[in-house]
Amino acid sequence: MTSTAPTDAPTVDDVTAERLAAALRCRTVSYEDRGRIDPTEFDRLTAHLEQSFPLVHTHLTWETFGHSRLYRWAATDGGPDAAVAAILLAHQDVVPVDDLAGWTHPPFAGVVDDEFIWGRGAIDDKSRVLAILEAVERALSAGVRPRETVYLAFGHDEEIFGAEGAGRMAQRLRDAGVRARLLVDEGGVITTGVADGIDVPVATIMVGEKGFATVRLSVTDVGGHSSMPGRQTAVGRLARAVARIQDHPFPLRLTPVAVDMLTRVREFMSEPRRTLLGLVHVAGAIAARVLAARPQTEALVRTTTAPTMISGGVKPNVLPQRAEAFVNFRILPGDSVADVLAHCRKVVRDRGVSIELDGTTSEPSADPSAGPDFDLVAAVAREVAPGIAVTVGVVPGATDSRYYDDLAATRCNFAPIILTATDLERIHGTDERISRADYARLIRFNRLLLDRLVG
Repeated sequence: MTSTAPTDAPTVDDVTAERLAAALRCRTVSYEDRGRIDPTEFDRLTAHLEQSFPLVHTHLTWETFGHSRLYRWAATDGGPDAAVAAILLAHQDVVPVDDLAGWTHPPFAGVVDDEFIWGRGAIDDKSRVLAILEAVERALSAGVRPRETVYLAFGHDEEIFGAEGAGRMAQRLRDAGVRARLLVDEGGVITTGVADGIDVPVATIMVGEKGFATVRLSVTDVGGHSSMPGRQTAVGRLARAVARIQDHPFPLRLTPVAVDMLTRVREFMSEPRRTLLGLVHVAGAIAARVLAARPQTEALVRTTTAPTMISGGVKPNVLPQRAEAFVNFRILPGDSVADVLAHCRKVVRDRGVSIELDGTTSEPSADPSAGPDFDLVAAVAREVAPGIAVTVGVVPGATDSRYYDDLAATRCNFAPIILTATDLERIHGTDERISRADYARLIRFNRLLLDRLVG
């Protein structure tokens, strides 16, 4: 049976808002120290999802991987080898809260008012978990019987790199020979007042992501009393190494996906930017320098360098025996984790400084580009948010979808919520919230997408 999704009002009703708010009250916080994670909060969320979406949990099958949940909405007339339309990703976990006193409402209170639904995870990423389930529940209620199979994959540890959740679910699909038309995950949004020279809201549908690596620099010394220092201390040697890395960033480079991004937004720009962007294929170096002028766009044209932690010494009058620093890199497609390590060693040029990778690393997407179903996603975005400009991009951070890159012909990291620069700061920050209008738009986007794919 084919169904046409109803046109939602530009808000959500109280019952729908409360379902999301109840999910936000579950403190599913991921910590680097996994011993601090409270599994009972994930159990609470599981119970809430199963109670709130009875049709989903009647008509779909699912497997669990820890607290991650992999649902299969099977094609009506197909067996195990039926074509797969989509893999829809989202994650249940959230980041910790640092500035508790700065919140308008307590971060896990799940407050709903006339305009917003407040709480940690309102944007990143419980709203997408709930919106996908709302869309599938409504499709089932309307009698939709999918022509092709759809998977829903909800990870539980995305904020701590996703290996136990997304990593295992992706491998399960890989082992089953799944190859989908479309993969949709978090990443891009619709921004307003953020892109220079563009007066309309800009939807950036991410088609890949940057890699990441953290490099640890360490220095050891004999120590002693500060009244009799040598020519340099461990702290001084380390500080010089960090300064060299920061003063010698990776070169600017305009990638094919960046060229595509600029080409797609060119028609929405006024002169002289429109003419200048028309020359991007022959003046890429100039365009790269323009983009590098702002931190928000510099990430598009280079592997970024960010010294984040430094420590050493125990007292002001004692020479330190050890000092260490950490530098985080977000790696542009075309560079690699190995390139980062080699670059650091080359620019530091000091054998007394140990330079090693620290923790989890991830390579960037190999060849990010708009896939065959990109235009379908763009069309649905325009339907739920008329008047927008649509372009491509690369997620500057890491998402669960990096585990699934080989499992779909088209990858789109995108949610059609409209955010200002201030709103973007709320993600992983203080006063995270989603407007009722945005949540309605997100549910409708997923419902329309399902109708286009399987209805």
